[in-house]
Amino acid sequence: MPGMRSSGPATMPPAAVAPPPREGPPREGPPRRAGNPFLSQDPSQKARRLARALISDMVVYHPAKRREGLRDGNLKELFDEEIKKSWEEFTDQVGRDLAESTSHFKDALNEILADGRQLF
Repeated sequence: MPGMRSSGPATMPPAAVAPPPREGPPREGPPRRAGNPFLSQDPSQKARRLARALISDMVVYHPAKRREGLRDGNLKELFDEEIKKSWEEFTDQVGRDLAESTSHFKDALNEILADGRQLF
């Protein structure tokens, strides 16, 4: 086009290079999946992660209240409402049968909210 300067020939990005072929004998059996626990399809593992996330949220949003409860020994009473709401959310998402047949929620309360103490 008139009046436009050309910056030279257009440069094309280099073509994608295929990875080198694997050396050694081919692997037998189905391919292995990465061991990422966040991609687990196991309902129990999903329930465990959800319980831990719900309880971790309590700690993040109420750090002073948690410190006070641990110090004064009234953690259960201080977090009564939050625990009830989180339990409802937990059972809604994983189902009452799974929620009641595992200790994931209680374990998360003790490990995360109670800082490893067996209070729940």
